[in-house]
Amino acid sequence: MYICKMQRNFTDQLNRIVTINHPPKRIISIVPSQTELLFDLGLDEEVIGLTKFCIHPEKQFKAKTKIGGTKKLNIELIRSLKPDLIIGNKEENDQEQVEALMQEFPVWMSDISTLEDALVAIGQIGALVNREPEAAYLQHLIEAGFRDLQVLALQNGIHQKMAYLIWKDPYMLAGRNTFINDLLARNGLHNVVEQERYPELTLNELALLKPELIFLSSEPYPFQEKHVEEIGSVIAGAKVMRVDGEMFSWYGSRLVKAVQYLFQLQKELY
Repeated sequence: MYICKMQRNFTDQLNRIVTINHPPKRIISIVPSQTELLFDLGLDEEVIGLTKFCIHPEKQFKAKTKIGGTKKLNIELIRSLKPDLIIGNKEENDQEQVEALMQEFPVWMSDISTLEDALVAIGQIGALVNREPEAAYLQHLIEAGFRDLQVLALQNGIHQKMAYLIWKDPYMLAGRNTFINDLLARNGLHNVVEQERYPELTLNELALLKPELIFLSSEPYPFQEKHVEEIGSVIAGAKVMRVDGEMFSWYGSRLVKAVQYLFQLQKELY
């Protein structure tokens, strides 16, 4: 079936007007969670390039052209692919590289700090790639799931003071004004880190904040069981757990899977 293309304007989450030939047929995604979303929206053929970190779904990851890392893009390779749309994110991509790409291609950017931001982005990307019904269904599943998670956290009195580590040497934590912090709060957890974004803290500084619970993320730093013991020995009285970082930081269609993961995690906390 032939689909007529026309130029359309879309506003991204940086409030930029992005003009594309709609629907786009040669898409490059430079953010893992948004790459997975595009495939879950049914864009197997349209996605022509992705980063080496866009590992889901595995079949598509293996088959598609890798255009570097999220912060180290291969600009020449991207040019050779002649995309009619590039989809990125303010936090995850390098500003200088993204601005260079904006000079040559339509680049739509997300900016996500809350679940609401993620839900809006899913809807906007759905419209951008002509998959609005599929995006609306994902939004419904995610909204309903997180509503139930909040109710469950209240019912079971989950309200621990906690910290979420994302890096080692130096230790870095998820602070306020982050997507991770928002998901923690929706599950009844109170972040002891008051600074915004991703501050560096020593374990002794963290101990002074007296967290009852410490999550060690599987990404971007791959914390292991030995780190549970190391950190637990310094911060007495805190329960230290490894958690799946994708379930706390991927803000696309993986949020559907995150709902079930967080239901199980809550059961371990009450």
